[in-house]
Amino acid sequence: MRIKVFCLWVLSLLIPIAAFSQNAQLAQQYYQNGEYEKASVLFERLYRSNETQDFYFDRYIECLLSLQQYDEAEKVLKRELKKYPDRLSFHVGLGNLYERQLRIDEANEEFQKAVKDLPPDRGTILKLAQSFIQLAKFDLAIATYEKGAKLLQDDGTFSYNLGDLYRRQGDSPRMVESYLNSLRDNPGRLVSLETVFQRYFSEEDFDELQAQLYTRIQEDLESIQYVELLAWVFMQRKDYVNALRQIKALDRRLKENGYRVFQFAETAANDKDYDVAIDAYSYIITEKGPTTPIYVESKRQLLRVKREKLVQNYDYSREDLLALEQEYLEFIDEFGRNRNTAPILLELSELQAYYLNDMDKAILLLQELVDMPGIQRNIQAQAKLALADYYLIKGERWDATLLYSQVDKAFEDDVLGHEARFRNAKLSYYFGDFEWAQAQFEVLKASTSKLIANDALDLSVFIMDNLGLDTTAASLSLYAEADLLIFQNRFDEAFEKLDTLLARYPGHSLEDDVLYAKAKVYEKKHDYPAAAQLLQEIVDEHGDEIRADNALFELANLYENFLGDPEKAKELYEKLFMDYSNSTFAVEARKRFRKLRGDNI
Repeated sequence: MRIKVFCLWVLSLLIPIAAFSQNAQLAQQYYQNGEYEKASVLFERLYRSNETQDFYFDRYIECLLSLQQYDEAEKVLKRELKKYPDRLSFHVGLGNLYERQLRIDEANEEFQKAVKDLPPDRGTILKLAQSFIQLAKFDLAIATYEKGAKLLQDDGTFSYNLGDLYRRQGDSPRMVESYLNSLRDNPGRLVSLETVFQRYFSEEDFDELQAQLYTRIQEDLESIQYVELLAWVFMQRKDYVNALRQIKALDRRLKENGYRVFQFAETAANDKDYDVAIDAYSYIITEKGPTTPIYVESKRQLLRVKREKLVQNYDYSREDLLALEQEYLEFIDEFGRNRNTAPILLELSELQAYYLNDMDKAILLLQELVDMPGIQRNIQAQAKLALADYYLIKGERWDATLLYSQVDKAFEDDVLGHEARFRNAKLSYYFGDFEWAQAQFEVLKASTSKLIANDALDLSVFIMDNLGLDTTAASLSLYAEADLLIFQNRFDEAFEKLDTLLARYPGHSLEDDVLYAKAKVYEKKHDYPAAAQLLQEIVDEHGDEIRADNALFELANLYENFLGDPEKAKELYEKLFMDYSNSTFAVEARKRFRKLRGDNI
């Protein structure tokens, strides 16, 4: 019997709660549908059930205003204000009502009375300011926060809120001052402020922020957060030199182990500011020494960045390359030849093979790496792929295909396996086994690696288009042989082979491919004007052929990065994504076009 009574009691409590919730949902639905008369009845009932809920009352008044029942709205507001004189938001509601009726003086009187009657209560201050913000009355919201801060005797308590309001008003100096005041009182707010700055700040706002930070750092030498923010500002503006200066100062002042500098160096290197990254890694090595946990990795990254600087900018002499090789060798002498230095050995082999043209030395190094005890499987696989490439360059076809197959088998469902299969298929293409190669490329179109999938698609379509043009596939065989010679860096022989193809098969559909292959060779040799001339010929004479979009993208890239004509590059990128919207280059072309146009991406 007791259980039955208890259940009935619980049920009697739950039924009104469920009904209240249902009425709230229905009222909101009526309001959103513009059925204000029905909504007003429910919102009034909901408010009477719980008169502490401003939301239901505000919605009720909004319904009355939408129905233009101004007299009723005024009567209700005055009644509630008499009942609850401390609810200052009722003054705001009354002021809003008068403003809609163009009773401007009466409206301003109500707004000012709300601010005048403000008590020293944080919750009331926030609620009143929010009421003004909802009406876009930012000046009154600012006045509320400023008076509230005085009443609470805490000038920084509403600094963040004031910063947001000054931002909405476009008052940059006061906005920055308020945000920095909030950071002064709450250093833990640094990350959230950086998010706000990144999202909303213009270049002029960053100028103001930078200037005020300089002043504050001079006035308050102990506030670390200002230095951290200044370094962040420099990084946003790609001013890595000044950013590094601040980050080094922080590292020294806080007696850190260099990790902050290391993270910054990675950012600078990824943004291709190699000189600054080199400076940062060198600082860790010289200032922190072998005792820091990131000493070895800093040395390794320093070598990587120096190498990237040389090869990316194509600005090096043989003496530069030999000096870099010596630094690699010194690193290996210091830390030994083992599983931990295996990535460095792999980088060194690439430097020797492709830049110093010492293929035999690179092969010996990789053979040692492949047989190294305890080496990580993925590093060993990368070494095998590189070694196979070098064997192929030397003409040792079967050694190359054996290594490709080993990696393919060991990493069947991994990107490394896909890469090995792609290179093995390309090897078959080089030697005229087109049908098998094309079948492999078809499978690799589904690779999880976008780069492999795109390359496989290109070669699959290329073989399919050219395989049936003559019964012997002689023209495609000539082109594939030239392609292999290019891979082997035997450029003169490759050009002879390509010229033979054009002479033997005048007007052949491979003509655009021949021009494209030659252009890529000129790029390798850093003869950019010659490359651009051939790419332009493809665009002008072979606009409907398969290489047209490739040529457009390469040509635009040359003008952007090597020929010093960004306007021409912008024009070509636009042509690519407009005329070749289905191209795999279209998305990247659009992004580069917007960047050159000055868009904030």
